[in-house]
Amino acid sequence: MPLFDSQFLKQLEYLSLVSRRVFRGSLLAQKRTMQLGGGIEFADHREYTPGDDFRYLDWNLYARHESLMLKRFQEEEDLHVYFLLDCSKSMAFGKPAKFDLARQVTAALAYIALADLDRIAVVAFASDIVADFPLTRGKGRILSLLRFLEELPAQGTETDLARVINGFVHRNQRRGLAIVVSDLFDPAGFERGLDMLRHRRYEPHVVQLHDKAEADPKLLGDIELFDVETASARKVTITERNLRKYKKIFGEYQTAVQKYCRNYGMGCTQTPSDVPFADLILKMMRAAGAVA
Repeated sequence: MPLFDSQFLKQLEYLSLVSRRVFRGSLLAQKRTMQLGGGIEFADHREYTPGDDFRYLDWNLYARHESLMLKRFQEEEDLHVYFLLDCSKSMAFGKPAKFDLARQVTAALAYIALADLDRIAVVAFASDIVADFPLTRGKGRILSLLRFLEELPAQGTETDLARVINGFVHRNQRRGLAIVVSDLFDPAGFERGLDMLRHRRYEPHVVQLHDKAEADPKLLGDIELFDVETASARKVTITERNLRKYKKIFGEYQTAVQKYCRNYGMGCTQTPSDVPFADLILKMMRAAGAVA
């Protein structure tokens, strides 16, 4: 079954319309910055100086106080949205694969942003940055983005989020929203990489995916475990006690991600990989207070 079929495109348009209706903009519009300029929302006054445009004089204020004051307005600055997409080999695990949902969620959020004339870019990573979809604007670019995502393989070795984000933040680019789509299975820990995004004044949002078998493996007895990222194998004997301990560690890790994001005011979406992408996007809208 194709990752991006005609039904997927129809769902994208529906999600975009829902997002625009509930936000008077896009799901991501609340993250836009405001600057003073020639917009339509009044901000404040400043004194008139020779050469200023008379059209912006506040004549009502002049009639009351005989002072020449210029109106200043706010205008929205288009948002830059960067998707940091994990394509390490662990993302290929699951039924359906985590990587399939990760790419669909990236495509859906990117389309919502493009439809609202924001700029998006995708940075694919594993142990390092492995591919880029450069900064672009306009929803006419969605087909190019879908081709990029469809052709992107799960690859690389161990995830190294700190190395990836260190390379990302040192690029010559404007700050913006940085959406990390990953299982966050980083042997060195996820915190250092996300810390770099915060310290460099990006606005991180984490979308963490897992397969249900990772949360609750149905394994017992003598088996051989194979690490898809390091290509190493280990023979182990799994008991009920081992399983209980593993589930406890897995749950604690998920909680640690939630707690980290909450402590630093970051958005955090955690989901199993068998959730339909459209349902997940609607869940994110509800979490943002947009949909009842």
